[in-house]
Amino acid sequence: MNPVSAMFALAQAGFILAREGVFEDIPVDDMPLPARLAHRVAGLIARPKNAGLQQSERLSKALNRLGPSWVKLGQFMATRPDVVGTQMALDLELLQDRMDAFPMGEARAAIEASLGRPMDEMFATFSQPVAAASIAQVHKATLKDDPQKIVAVKVIRPGVRKRFLRDLDLFYFAAHLQERFIPAAKRLRPVSVVDILAQSARLEMDLRLEAAAFSEMHENTADDEGFRVPNVDWERTGRDVVTMDWVDGTKLTKIMELDKLGLDKKQIAVNLVQSFLRHTLRDGFFHADMHPGNLFFDPDGTIVAVDLGIAGRLGKKERLFLAEILYGFITRNYMRVAQVHFDAGYVPMHHDVASFAQAIRAIGEPIHGQSAETVSMAKLLTLLFEVTELFDMQTQPQLLLLQKTMVVVEGVARKLDPKFNMWAASEPVVAHWISSKLGPAGKLSDAKDGVNAVVRLVGMVPEFVERTERLGKEIDNMSQNGIRLDAPTIEAIGKAEAQHSRMGRIALVVIAIAAVIAVWQM
Repeated sequence: MNPVSAMFALAQAGFILAREGVFEDIPVDDMPLPARLAHRVAGLIARPKNAGLQQSERLSKALNRLGPSWVKLGQFMATRPDVVGTQMALDLELLQDRMDAFPMGEARAAIEASLGRPMDEMFATFSQPVAAASIAQVHKATLKDDPQKIVAVKVIRPGVRKRFLRDLDLFYFAAHLQERFIPAAKRLRPVSVVDILAQSARLEMDLRLEAAAFSEMHENTADDEGFRVPNVDWERTGRDVVTMDWVDGTKLTKIMELDKLGLDKKQIAVNLVQSFLRHTLRDGFFHADMHPGNLFFDPDGTIVAVDLGIAGRLGKKERLFLAEILYGFITRNYMRVAQVHFDAGYVPMHHDVASFAQAIRAIGEPIHGQSAETVSMAKLLTLLFEVTELFDMQTQPQLLLLQKTMVVVEGVARKLDPKFNMWAASEPVVAHWISSKLGPAGKLSDAKDGVNAVVRLVGMVPEFVERTERLGKEIDNMSQNGIRLDAPTIEAIGKAEAQHSRMGRIALVVIAIAAVIAVWQM
């Protein structure tokens, strides 16, 4: 996309955002004069009928008008409060990803092309779309070889990949502009943010990868009580289609239904938070889009999670980092929390650990003066990331995705139980993981990993010795016979030298002419 086209496309997107009233709630007090004037113009062209809508509703309407790529951008930016701000991230979290369904004929053609089989050989029945979003839509079906088996069939939206790649060029253009003209944005690395968006969206647009995520989480949670994910039908899954068990539960958005079924909402809230923390700490793999629309509950209260297009991973280093932080805040050991940041390499070493610990104390001490029911673990992490900005902590996307998901999960838990105690619910999972990883058992496991690494290294020694001997022979041969070049290499060197000589002669001529002119002007 050339710069002129990109600027026109950005202006068009800005007009749509302004028309839907997205900019109305943005504070203008600290803005420079040109930005305040632009804000005033945006207010003049906003639709009057949108004035009574919430910011999240206006944003949802605008992004859906802009198309699937922009909806995906909005969903992704909800995971980056460091870039768009906390309030905007919360508004984006409420983004309703609802698009018009595409025709049945296109859905059937996509399925048959992806699986290489006629629909009639795979499904006994196949319904009209029951839900349509920016990337795909879902159909309800029964299997040909088992008509009693009800499944959900998710089909990719035709043309969405091509359109996303086109819009991605625009996102990169805007990110480069931001890095060039807004110095404060460089720390947030907007181009890298778009890189992550591109990778995330490409993964989400290959439904085999979402199926693999479901399969992995199903294995991880096979023995967990109170939480499950649907099974994947790999025979009917391909790049453009994924088939899995139909979830016949009730969406968690319908909280009143829990009372009608006589279920314990407080226990469901505890199950939700403990499941999320268990997946994060134990497995290092968590569902990163756990809003109420993606959560169902069975008649026995078991939570069923769907739509695993966005998942998060934490390595051992990040999990230890998270556990140490939580433990440090609980015990008020702020120096330890600060040291963990430095040990992990997240805060540059030129900063003072004691000063960083003082800043963290400013977060932790007010928390200890409150009742447990009012203390938000997600808010604590939000404040922590805000403080780290003062100490040049580089953005850690995996930790921000975790923090965003924790905000959502904690919010759902508090809707189920307004007096929900996040710390009491978390303590059993966090304490067990800390004891298993930082206690004797964890040290033994680390020692075992170290021994395995040494064994692997020893196993590679013969290969290293062979390569060293071969390199020694080649060096000895070169010292006796010189370096031998083949004919093409010699010819290429000759051409390069000839070109170099010509350029040298041209340069001498230019210098001579310049000298004559200089003398003539004296």
